[in-house]
Amino acid sequence: MISINNLSVEFSAVPLFNDVSFVINPTDKIALVGKNGAGKSTMLKILAGLQSPTSGSVSKPTEVTIGYLPQQMKLADDTTIFEETKKAFKERLQLDEELKQLNKELEQTTDFESSNYQKMLDRIDFLTQRIHIDEISNVDAEIERTLIGLGFARTDFNRPTSEFSGGWRMRVELAKILLRRPDVLLLDEPTNHLDIESIQWLEQFLLTKAKAVVLVSHDRAFLDNVTKRTVEISCGKIYDYKVNYSAFVNLRKERVEQQMRAYENQQKLIADTKDFIERFRYKATKAVQVQSRIKQLEKIIPIEVDEVDNSHLRLKFPPAPRSGDYPLIVEGLSKTYGNHLVFSDAEFTLRRGDKVAFVGKNGEGKSTLVKCIMGEIPFDGHLKIGHNVKIGYFAQNQAQMLDESLTVFETIDNVAVGDIRTKIRDILGAFMFGGEASDKKVKVLSGGEKTRLAMIKLLLEPVNLLILDEPTNHLDMRTKDILKEAIKEFDGTVIIVSHDRYFLDGLVSKVYEFGGGKVKENLGGIYEFLRKKNFTSMSQLELTTSPSLDIKKDIKYQESIGNSVADVPSQSSGALSYAEQKERDKKLKKAEKAVSMAEENVTRLEQLQSEIELKLSDGDSSPETLDRYAKLTKEIEDAMNAWEEAQGNLENVKLSLSM
Repeated sequence: MISINNLSVEFSAVPLFNDVSFVINPTDKIALVGKNGAGKSTMLKILAGLQSPTSGSVSKPTEVTIGYLPQQMKLADDTTIFEETKKAFKERLQLDEELKQLNKELEQTTDFESSNYQKMLDRIDFLTQRIHIDEISNVDAEIERTLIGLGFARTDFNRPTSEFSGGWRMRVELAKILLRRPDVLLLDEPTNHLDIESIQWLEQFLLTKAKAVVLVSHDRAFLDNVTKRTVEISCGKIYDYKVNYSAFVNLRKERVEQQMRAYENQQKLIADTKDFIERFRYKATKAVQVQSRIKQLEKIIPIEVDEVDNSHLRLKFPPAPRSGDYPLIVEGLSKTYGNHLVFSDAEFTLRRGDKVAFVGKNGEGKSTLVKCIMGEIPFDGHLKIGHNVKIGYFAQNQAQMLDESLTVFETIDNVAVGDIRTKIRDILGAFMFGGEASDKKVKVLSGGEKTRLAMIKLLLEPVNLLILDEPTNHLDMRTKDILKEAIKEFDGTVIIVSHDRYFLDGLVSKVYEFGGGKVKENLGGIYEFLRKKNFTSMSQLELTTSPSLDIKKDIKYQESIGNSVADVPSQSSGALSYAEQKERDKKLKKAEKAVSMAEENVTRLEQLQSEIELKLSDGDSSPETLDRYAKLTKEIEDAMNAWEEAQGNLENVKLSLSM
């Protein structure tokens, strides 16, 4: 579908890519990987047509559409969340309006023999087919599903976009791109501003509704769950693997080891050849052999070993001073901003050595509770910091709080005290800021480098309660692994606010879920927590709050857009008769059966789709196979919609029976 041919890119005469070629097929789910600075974002910009290569070309059919989400973009603030998202359907809405107008003109036409009448019929037929191909019958419902999936509440739909943070507005842009259903999705770090639930929703969308996808992400679990092909950019070359990221890591290790052995053998051959030339250069009897060896040396093409970072990031938190048995006790803690309740009656106790995670949708109070612990904001209730507790706090915007006018060395020198000042160069070297890198200005550092520098400041004095708010943002996978191991070895207490499932896996033993104004304790690791959620309501994100709250939101939303909402039946007081109870049970069983049948249908269709994808990955791109895959994709979308409708109906039945 898209062919990249002999692509080369240079910046200031320094090559980034050299003679790169590969193909993106109609159903590919590709992880684009490589170290920072390898050119991943540049490749996406070239594929999106926003940047031109130095040489080579990108070929695609004119009808192929592309949706591109960069890491940063300028965002509009002139309308509401719903109306801004609806701009994704600008062309579709124009078609709807034109069709409506033509049908109105057709009703008033009396000259059925005229050429104008035939032209109208042809245009109506064309528009009808175009709208049918679009596969979206209800624009407003599709917008609603997508916004809720990305974490918005229905009560947010009519709020101005200007009231939301940059992260939430990026979600709107992502929603617009997804709703356009392009043939190829190019996503540069799409999970940076998403919480765990929204990431899971995005995974399902990309797997069931998206066509071709090219992803750049540092979220390993996200890549493993979505992609089936990994394209690595290394040393300006492309290495293409038909496997997910975790399998790629192992295959890459084997490849580099083979390259290293070949490189070492070649270096030995070169050294031996040079030694022979030097020893016999002036011996007349060896002149022919010496000339032969010189020509042999000139013909050797040096073997290039893929980029291996030989610097060693050594991250170790200082030994934690002993604290009391209970570093943190929270009882009846509540926080409100005006009339807005963030959470209420939060209660939990952390024991010394606990490692816990705060998870939940953005805006549900995770960072707010951290600020309460740090004493940065007032609150209601009781919060006790234990005996001899020393807190080390890494804020979500810690890297942005650095003074960009200082150098790396000056940044640490300004906060270091005592003997530690004599070891600053060693500390910076351990964090890959050795040599000239320590003299770089902070303003020229990448996001990952700034995060590492902010982490050094955290390590300068011993603490026994670490609070890390989104510490992995902008860190590459290798650095995240090193940070994870350092936290594992830390002998103090740790609170981690994060949406990175792979990072939290094996690291925390408790998960505190924030949502619906409550903080709930869940024993076990992050995947145990997610499994429990999948058995309840994780799949239906709009029902993650209590049903009664959601119905109120729904009614409020429907009223706000001028639609009527059917009255929710209420149950009269008093005991139910046997007949009434039987009727209630019948309704409930019928609704539950509908959900079960819908789930089975989705599972069946997805299994069929997996079989087709296996054929495609084996090179079977026949029209019959592609046509069957396209039909299955549409059937799965319809089945998912039916399942969502059945699930919503079940919740409404449960709600009506509980009243």
